[in-house]
Amino acid sequence: MVRLCSWGSRSSDWWENGPLPRAVAGAGDSGAGGRRRGGGRDWPAAEGAASRREALRTAMAAPRDRVAHLLRQLQRAACQCPSHSHTYSQAPGLSPSGKTTDYAFEMAVSNIRYGAGVTKEVGMDLQNMGAKNVCLMTDKNLSQLPPVQTVMDSFVKNGINFKVYDNVRVEPTDRSFMEAIEFARRGAFDAYVAMGGGSTIDTCKAANLYASSPDSDFLDYVNAPIGKGKPVTVPLKPLIAVPTTSGTGSETTGVAIFDYERLKVKTGIASRAIKPTLGLIDPLHTLYMPERVIANSGFDVLCHALESYTALPYHMRSPCPGNPITRPAYQGGNPISDIWAVHALRIVAKYLKRAVRNPDDLEARSNMHLASAFAGIGFGNAGVHLCHGMSYPISGLVKTYKAKDYNVDHPLVPHGLSVVLTSPAVFTFTAQMSPEHHLEMAEILEREKLKRKLHYAPLARAVGESSSKKEPTPALPGSQMLGLFWQTRCGNSYSIWMWMMA
Repeated sequence: MVRLCSWGSRSSDWWENGPLPRAVAGAGDSGAGGRRRGGGRDWPAAEGAASRREALRTAMAAPRDRVAHLLRQLQRAACQCPSHSHTYSQAPGLSPSGKTTDYAFEMAVSNIRYGAGVTKEVGMDLQNMGAKNVCLMTDKNLSQLPPVQTVMDSFVKNGINFKVYDNVRVEPTDRSFMEAIEFARRGAFDAYVAMGGGSTIDTCKAANLYASSPDSDFLDYVNAPIGKGKPVTVPLKPLIAVPTTSGTGSETTGVAIFDYERLKVKTGIASRAIKPTLGLIDPLHTLYMPERVIANSGFDVLCHALESYTALPYHMRSPCPGNPITRPAYQGGNPISDIWAVHALRIVAKYLKRAVRNPDDLEARSNMHLASAFAGIGFGNAGVHLCHGMSYPISGLVKTYKAKDYNVDHPLVPHGLSVVLTSPAVFTFTAQMSPEHHLEMAEILEREKLKRKLHYAPLARAVGESSSKKEPTPALPGSQMLGLFWQTRCGNSYSIWMWMMA
């Protein structure tokens, strides 16, 4: 058995040679310089490993090229995914290095504090910041529940003056954003607290941004091609995010998503400058989430982890920014984001079903709350791709559908549900680009249980084993393992909920 480090058999390979394309990563013998993301792993140094690896590369070359071509086309066609593909907001021209594709990545994340009951500290945090006039943003449902009362009690105890804005819309629109912005501008606040799910936190980010830049037009900071995609250069006020759902990871990211009603599409604002100053992750708040809310939020975490782990690597993204300020927040797959994505996926695999089935399972719901933040750190710097891109027409064109357990006065397809619906088709397709990553993800998502349930040779080969012998094979179906996992467990992409309850 050969033990590989996170980046391959020789730790200097990454620094000396740069990363290999993902589809050739994870080679199995010690002399190949193979790279395996997501942590070290034991691999059998079986006879013929080199020939099998070469066969796999040859077999996968054409499909991989097609996937890479599509991902680059999506990158160029900004309107295909106006909130998760930000290269179109970059200034044109070569970088100082003269490269046309990027050569660097950077990590940006909010400060995070985790613990049961940590919400009680928010008043002290604001006092330490010197805040005198605070805006508390939430929604009408949550404003009637104990978590918001906990925040207000902390304000009063620490002498913090505040005003409450509880008109946040679940799945916000440009109109609801502008209403919150107007409230923030009138209030002249010197700090903000966002208490709720991703909709509340994103709304508060936008309110903070435009109140801090009062002369800006609404579309100035909205992603191109819908908006102008200008970089944020104004200083913002402190923002403390207190998430009450376990899905968006918005407490860690510099992104605010909304529906642009005139075009019936989702878009957003993306800038590291708008990320919260502090995220208070209090697992006690998750006990108030209904069954379907925790499930759909969990689907969002799941896809954040899967998509960021399979995103086009940062060194393949173009154009290369001419100035660091124009490097997008979602800059492509990178080794640090990969660590967070894999860790989040392991938590989801272990705890999501438990969190849905038992509303009193504090251990499961606490871990899903952490997984949301972990996945947020990953995708907040790597980005997501097709599942999220294709979710926008699903949710943006909804006319009558109202989801169970969502107490809202408007048609709504929950974000996590709209994202996960296309995941079987997406990962069947993207597996051709990086088969070893998809195999690793499928293994995490109960690989052994899948093998026991399915008794035909092609799928046995898909998980890397022949039905007649135990050594790995380079069989092409292995590249589609994750898609087969979803389709087999779910029957079709519209039966994900049934998989959850199985």
